[in-house]
Amino acid sequence: MSQRTELYVFVALLIVLGGTVYYSTRSTVPGLTGVLASDTRFQPLDVQVPQLHLDQLAALRKDEYSGSHRNIFVAMPPPPPKPVLSPSERADFVGPRRPPPPPPLQIPAAFFGYASRPPTGKRVAFFTSGDDVLVVSEGDTFLGQYRLVHIGNDSADVQEISSGRHAQVPLLQAPDEVSNQGPNP
Repeated sequence: MSQRTELYVFVALLIVLGGTVYYSTRSTVPGLTGVLASDTRFQPLDVQVPQLHLDQLAALRKDEYSGSHRNIFVAMPPPPPKPVLSPSERADFVGPRRPPPPPPLQIPAAFFGYASRPPTGKRVAFFTSGDDVLVVSEGDTFLGQYRLVHIGNDSADVQEISSGRHAQVPLLQAPDEVSNQGPNP
């Protein structure tokens, strides 16, 4: 293509572009721009108190579809319904089970008595562990892993320090002493 032909094609394209811009910006109705309403008979609703009509919504929910709920994009027929099993026919639950609760806390000592210190009134408990006798005040630790929380009249409340579990250690009853009375005369 010669340079002169290219110049003519360029000028023709500029004229087409200018005409397109002119006709697209020119409006058909002078002075009126924007959107015109297509239906002049439209009347908005006069709603004084807008509120939800829950009773009407509930009535609509009753009319919900209760069919087979099958996938319409699959050509195969739906699977047959599962039979309803009685509680005796149901299989046991298969899955992770909860671990059993920890066994009750066993204290390797026996509580055989208590006393009160006269000046303070603070109680001390007496425990036996094997051949050892332990004298423990409320709040103190013993055997390296237990804390005496409270001393009651017939039991002691002991806490395991590592787990925070509590145990009630009952007071050992002394064997009944044989009375020194002889047979009745």
